[in-house]
Amino acid sequence: MSNNIYDESQIQILEGLEAVRKRPDMYIGSTSAKGLHHLVYEIVDNAVDEALAGFCDKVTVTIHKDNSISVLDNGRGIPVGIHKDKGISAAEVVFTILHAGGKFGGGGYKVSGGLHGVGASVVNALSSWLISRVYQHGKIYEQKFKKGHVVESLHPIGTTDQTGTFVHFLPDETIFEETVYDFAILKKRFQETAFLTKGLKIKLIDERVEPKLEKIFHYEGGVSEFVLFLNKNKTPIYENIFYCEGEKDDVSIEVAFCHNDGYNENIFSFANNINTIEGGTHLSGFKNALTKTVNDYAKKMKILKDNDKSLSGEDIREGITGVISIKISEPKFEGQTKTKLVNTNVRTIVDNIVSEKFMIFLEQNPTIAKIIIQKATMASHARDAARKARDLTRRKNVLENSTLPGKLADCSERDPKKCEIYIVEGDSAGGSAKSARSRQNQAILPLRGKILNVEKARLDKMLASEEIRNMITAFGAGINEDLNIEKLRYHKIILMTDADVDGAHIRTLLLTFFYRFYRELITGGFIYIAQPPLYLVEKNKKKHYAYNDRELELILTEIGRNGITRMQRYKGLGEMNPDQLWDTTMNPATRTLVKVNIEDAVEADEIFTALMGDKVEPRREFIKEYAKLVKNLDI
Repeated sequence: MSNNIYDESQIQILEGLEAVRKRPDMYIGSTSAKGLHHLVYEIVDNAVDEALAGFCDKVTVTIHKDNSISVLDNGRGIPVGIHKDKGISAAEVVFTILHAGGKFGGGGYKVSGGLHGVGASVVNALSSWLISRVYQHGKIYEQKFKKGHVVESLHPIGTTDQTGTFVHFLPDETIFEETVYDFAILKKRFQETAFLTKGLKIKLIDERVEPKLEKIFHYEGGVSEFVLFLNKNKTPIYENIFYCEGEKDDVSIEVAFCHNDGYNENIFSFANNINTIEGGTHLSGFKNALTKTVNDYAKKMKILKDNDKSLSGEDIREGITGVISIKISEPKFEGQTKTKLVNTNVRTIVDNIVSEKFMIFLEQNPTIAKIIIQKATMASHARDAARKARDLTRRKNVLENSTLPGKLADCSERDPKKCEIYIVEGDSAGGSAKSARSRQNQAILPLRGKILNVEKARLDKMLASEEIRNMITAFGAGINEDLNIEKLRYHKIILMTDADVDGAHIRTLLLTFFYRFYRELITGGFIYIAQPPLYLVEKNKKKHYAYNDRELELILTEIGRNGITRMQRYKGLGEMNPDQLWDTTMNPATRTLVKVNIEDAVEADEIFTALMGDKVEPRREFIKEYAKLVKNLDI
């Protein structure tokens, strides 16, 4: 590092701590379980930033019996000197003043995942109590807080030969809807963090159970081991994972990838350990390097002749699993969500480094090069067949047609923002839905049985399926390289299936289709799941609907069990008459819709591969793990 000085002069103040307890959603997203876990991430990310700066290689996170959290690292420790502007210790500034930290251009950090000076003070503000200890200058310094306010000023409590920071806090139960930490959620997050921070050892301990749980995440191979992990439920088609690293103009990159025998492209990109789920310039640079290098090598080795058509990027990336991780001093993201990197120089840097290193890899591994090119060539042939099939889904003046392919009952509204389409299981439910709907803005598309499992199919085979073609045609936005969200005819695509095992299977097949081929519709917030009721209870000519067993018990407790004239468990949407279906599931004023989103793309890929892929063992393990949670199993 060009500047290893990290003291009180590096802590810069942007503004005071205000309104965090009154408006916590503004700072941590929500007060649900997601926000609760975010508190831990903020403190751990500070330790990770010390690791990225080269001063920390161990982090221990402990969930204590009282559900409090402690985080210990062996970094340099938060500066303890007096801050020149505030007249208090720099450590107190970090924990009590919003937007105070060593990551605002003061030189404390070259690389960080975000403005985590915000994090320490926000965690403090939203905790019933917080204790911080700094191991520095041969001493242990301690400070105590309560709901963001100082209880004890920073003072020495002992001596040490260690350096680092210890933070122990208990989330305020008056603020959070949920205050119980989920070990599995933290485990997944810290495993990913360890993959992306080569050499860092993260230990996660849960003291709430006997014997206590303990997991250690430590990957000297970094993103190479990440690719191995991502491919655990897939079948690689060559052994050697491609890996490269490099640095230029204060941008360092790590890239690893391997092809498997599947057809889906799974590339995960990160900037300063932030998962950029919408990609950005680092992903563009990687894709360009991959396409250019494979074609250059194929022509150089006469595998492709000069007059042959070049292989497309999509064909080369078929079946690829890859991770791109960059570290950059001044990351620029599109929007507040930090899901797309926009630094323009990054594209060229990634492109140049990957192109050079990948060409060397292909020349040193001609067998692997041949396998990659053969798979891409087969994908190209399949894509040509798919292009012909896709032509069948194109229509002229789709908004002017009242009758579309399949059994679609279209709506009369022409503004896509006001239009919604229900994908319904079977003709019986489709008939009820068509009678129940608002013809003005609700379209109905019934499906015949279970659609093709696209996890095991190439695009050409998928487009040979009439049911899938009907959906693509109805949506009107094209697919794959032809996808244009602006042409989407409905801004709510609602999956409405029966509340039984078959219905759940159909919904999973549909979600697999959207995740693999229409991920932009998920990230754009266009995909929803309808929530039909499970039970009808009728008493004194009044109908009560319950959407789960808990609601049923509450209804029965409230109205009493005596005198009930009817209690019905719905197994299919077709069992409801149109009025019931409208009142419970389709009326915007009374229905419940669940928006589908991707909170964790790595986990989503893992689940879809396990449940819908070729390998049986991952499915068996999934069933064994979650079987005890199953309710309402149809026998």
